[in-house]
Amino acid sequence: FIDRFKAKASKAKQAQSRMKAIEKMVTITPPEEAARKVFTFPQPDELSPPIISIEGGSTGYTEGQPVLSRLNLRIDQDDRIALLGKNGQGKSTLSKLLSNRLVLFEGKAINSSKLRIGFFAQHQVDELIVHETPLQHMISARPGVMQSKLRAQLAGFGLGPDQADTEVGRLSGGQKARLSLLLATLDAPHLLILDEPTNHLDIESREALVEALTRYSGAVILVSHDMHLLSMVADRLWLVSNGTVKPYEDDLEAYRKMLLTVEKPVSKNPKPVKEAPKPKRANREDILALRAEVRTAEARVTKINDMRDKLAKKLADPALYEKDKVGELEVWNKKYAEVMAALERAEAIWMGALEKLETASA
Repeated sequence: FIDRFKAKASKAKQAQSRMKAIEKMVTITPPEEAARKVFTFPQPDELSPPIISIEGGSTGYTEGQPVLSRLNLRIDQDDRIALLGKNGQGKSTLSKLLSNRLVLFEGKAINSSKLRIGFFAQHQVDELIVHETPLQHMISARPGVMQSKLRAQLAGFGLGPDQADTEVGRLSGGQKARLSLLLATLDAPHLLILDEPTNHLDIESREALVEALTRYSGAVILVSHDMHLLSMVADRLWLVSNGTVKPYEDDLEAYRKMLLTVEKPVSKNPKPVKEAPKPKRANREDILALRAEVRTAEARVTKINDMRDKLAKKLADPALYEKDKVGELEVWNKKYAEVMAALERAEAIWMGALEKLETASA
């Protein structure tokens, strides 16, 4: 925090305060933290950008009755995109188009020839074979692979020896969701599309998913009502509304307020405002959860910084400024601006997490 913000006027005071706190610290052996759930996503090889490009596209379920039209979209492998929009506007339709479950009615789409796509939707949990075990699902997906390796992969998604040999019908909703996530990522996809991935996950598993997506080097398309997941993972926002998809220029907080804004009649006899209850003192589990949130937020800042550095290097290439590259230059400049906006949001989330941890630890 000090290295990053000591030269920034608005945060220099906080950096100085932390510097003094560090100087007073005595080095001790840290206590062991509670065992945390983790997901381990296989990392894909790198493809040349863009991995998907759509121009003038339209799609839907019945020819002549498009759900989405006027689609002009580009996805690169380092993108983290959240799809925003009310239910029924076409978020799942776009997810199906990008995962090749729907076709374009019109327009042009170009996919990288080596592109692998992983797709997870909440309904897939119900499509698992209930009388088979997770290990049997893995054997079907990876015939010929040693069972010890398959069990290790299951363990990497929080499905230990007991769960691996238990029929799916007897597993919890969260265990089924983790199995579906594992099956969706087996091929190390370059693009991972997740439609409501946290619906069946407990808090620890949600945090594990956030950390796994932060480390993951492929592109991510997220459809979720979980604002925490979106804020920690996404650095680009697309709004699906009025039959099309456009970049959302504001942030998630503005989007949340827009959704919550409902005109309410003014009460003639307003009820007296109750005093807010005093906050409870944070316990050890709360502190551990806040530390995990800080770690994840800091990792997100680091990842976006790396993306910014790569884009800056790209924009420093003189060849990009030749006359026939004007369109490409515009795309890279726009992406750089989006990444810088995402970095600002990520830093704000990181600072907020640090402040919550400091307040709880006081």
